[in-house]
Amino acid sequence: MRRALGLTGLTFFGVTYMTVITVFTTYGIVNQVTDGKLPAAYIVAVVTMLFTAASYAAMVRRYPVAGSAYTYAQQSFGGGPGFLTGWVMLLDYLFIPMINFMLIGIYLNTQFPAIPVWAFTLVALLLVLLFNVLGITLVSKLNMAIIALSVVLVVVFMALAFKQYLGGDQAVGIIEPFTFGEGGIGAVASGAAILALSFLGFDAVSTLSEEAKNPRRDIPRAIMLSTLVGGFFFILVAWAGALAFNPDWSSLTDAQIEAAGTTVMDSFGAGWFTSFFVAVYVAGAFGSGMTGQVSVSRILYAMGRDGMLPKPLSRLHKRFGTPSIAGVVVSVFALSALFVPFDTVAFMISFGALAAFAMVNLSVIRTYLFPKGGRTRPAAFWELVRYGLFPLIGFGLTIWLWTSLEPVTWLVGLVWIAVGIGVIALVTKGFRKPVPKMDFSEGDPTTTQIDALGDEYPLEGDRG
Repeated sequence: MRRALGLTGLTFFGVTYMTVITVFTTYGIVNQVTDGKLPAAYIVAVVTMLFTAASYAAMVRRYPVAGSAYTYAQQSFGGGPGFLTGWVMLLDYLFIPMINFMLIGIYLNTQFPAIPVWAFTLVALLLVLLFNVLGITLVSKLNMAIIALSVVLVVVFMALAFKQYLGGDQAVGIIEPFTFGEGGIGAVASGAAILALSFLGFDAVSTLSEEAKNPRRDIPRAIMLSTLVGGFFFILVAWAGALAFNPDWSSLTDAQIEAAGTTVMDSFGAGWFTSFFVAVYVAGAFGSGMTGQVSVSRILYAMGRDGMLPKPLSRLHKRFGTPSIAGVVVSVFALSALFVPFDTVAFMISFGALAAFAMVNLSVIRTYLFPKGGRTRPAAFWELVRYGLFPLIGFGLTIWLWTSLEPVTWLVGLVWIAVGIGVIALVTKGFRKPVPKMDFSEGDPTTTQIDALGDEYPLEGDRG
């Protein structure tokens, strides 16, 4: 793959993946769950994600290659746990483009009701596939334009929200959105668990390790910056929205909940702003869907390269150096956006993300404190804190959020895990052969790669 991205491009990629206005993706769902305490749920989510982001940063320094949590768990615990981590992680990565295509259709339909939702969804899907094939440099340039539009929207939204709050009856206290509602900490935790999908941009940055100019330096920095910038704007926008518009969320219709962004914007009484919001939101959803497809195609590429999924997934486009076959597979899967319920997609994204986050935190502890072959010296105090205490806190918080998801989400998730075990059984001929995995025993993974068949090839240059 082409090494074309520096720190700025990587950070823009992460922030665009999260997209500042993704607050409105699950705005209605989480407000329903938390009784209007969306900002409190974001606080819990940000704290959890910062610990996990630090774990991703630590792992990408050790293994700066495509694959993300799949690679980290594989190298820390072996091929089987690594593949299952990547398999569960596919839930959130495969569903992220899908939910964005769905949102594009839902929001554009509010402005053009004569055109069905599925038509907008299908056009967005095909355009994203095209940009994904054309290459990462084009995606990076589009990301910067989308972020600029999103920032303009957020500034105008904040101004209108505070104007409406100060000029109204101020029924909601200035810090009330950060408190717990009638559901208590349990409801806020459930909301925070759903919000895990808002932060998928920081871990997606790690999938670009083979397209970064200096992956060991810039990828960890971009991961932390993406989390901090994204989290700050999420909390700010959620707080302003809670002050300006605080209805009885349980009384709203499903359509109002799914397109909660327009529901909030309509409360300002400015039709032009609702139209502007829809335009920018669709652009943001397109950018998030585009970066989401870029990331998941790289993970499928890594799994295909290791021999755990069909080898054609690891083929790169001869001209653009992108995993085009993997991109097509993602687009075909995303076609299910035409009939899968919106809330189901949101819950499944969080299930896959939180499972991967938990394994990455454990991978840090195993890799740095209990490496294979043992340590040559006792761990220093700062190492125990950085590679032991922090990941352990991140793991505990992630498991807490993970177990707060809806029971039906767990049912579907466990079925998906069972299918993954079946894949392992098929590849290993009934568990009689070892699970294929990348071998970093020879050479620096930033310059060479040993594939599942033992063939060495360079990572630098246009093609892997």
